[in-house]
Amino acid sequence: MRNELLVRNVEADAMTRTLKGQLLSVTAALVLSGLSATALAHRPQVPIIAGGEEDFDACGSQGVVRGLDAGGDGFLAVRSGPSSKHAMLDKVYNGAILNLCDERRNWLGVVYSHETKDCGVGTPWPRRQGYSGPCRSGWVYRKYVAGFAG
Repeated sequence: MRNELLVRNVEADAMTRTLKGQLLSVTAALVLSGLSATALAHRPQVPIIAGGEEDFDACGSQGVVRGLDAGGDGFLAVRSGPSSKHAMLDKVYNGAILNLCDERRNWLGVVYSHETKDCGVGTPWPRRQGYSGPCRSGWVYRKYVAGFAG
């Protein structure tokens, strides 16, 4: 009985070391890629495609969130894809400025920052590609975004 417990403890210790090693490997890969686990959690499932015009900014215009009912939820959900069936990644509020980069029916693919961070979409990208810069991105319902600039 005692030998069985000793063997189980040794096996559990080996499994713990293996799991810790795998966790360290994943963490190291994230650090090397420049993305934190939090950043990955805020990436949309359906990528925001930007660029493709040599003479125009990667995201051609900006919009402002407006028309949200302060007595209701008071926020616009940023989703991982262009439908309400996709997971909510974040919330934006009236007055938030969004870079408008992509669209699918009634949904806009946006890039934004809660701080005043340069998202890297205000310059031309000659090739169309998925956004992977330093800011947040996702999909918002078009009804609550008014054209602002662009």
